[in-house]
Amino acid sequence: MFNNFTAAIEQVIAGMQQHALLALQIIAVLWAIQLVNHLLHYRLNVLGIYPRHIGGLFGIVFSPLLHGNASHLFFNSIPLFLLLCLMLSSGVEAFAMITINIALIGGAATWLFGRKALHVGSSGVIMGYMGYLLLQAYFQPSAVALILGALALYYCSSILLHLLPTDAASSWEGHIFGFAAGLMVAYGWVIVPL
Repeated sequence: MFNNFTAAIEQVIAGMQQHALLALQIIAVLWAIQLVNHLLHYRLNVLGIYPRHIGGLFGIVFSPLLHGNASHLFFNSIPLFLLLCLMLSSGVEAFAMITINIALIGGAATWLFGRKALHVGSSGVIMGYMGYLLLQAYFQPSAVALILGALALYYCSSILLHLLPTDAASSWEGHIFGFAAGLMVAYGWVIVPL
């Protein structure tokens, strides 16, 4: 039993090391988009989710790539890096399909039920990763899944506080629907087949 757990820890560490560069590259793309958006005086944010407005449908795809300002992206980049490393350990193809499903489900729910405001940021996807990793550890309690869920909970548990509607400037709806989307994808309910 202990040998299996030790091997699982080694597997998780090796996977995180293997995918750290890809995680950094994904975050670098977000920062490049942020720079362009800043130079355009945040005109790209019109591609965010604006609930129940036809133009806001584009935001289902684009809103995770856009942020309100550099501070917004900075505070998303920290948990995003760790969660990307954890999520990538299941393989790049599975990671891509999980991410697409979380973004589509969470974004569509925000478009349908969110308050009338512009919703941008990767935090919905971040919350989706948390939901996915936690429920995956419950449904498939392998040593690797349990370690991934425990690491996500240990290092990123404070972001779960963002599920509460405490800040009017924050898209708490995006957080809730992103988390729910992660749970749904872990349960097996997907738009794009895995």
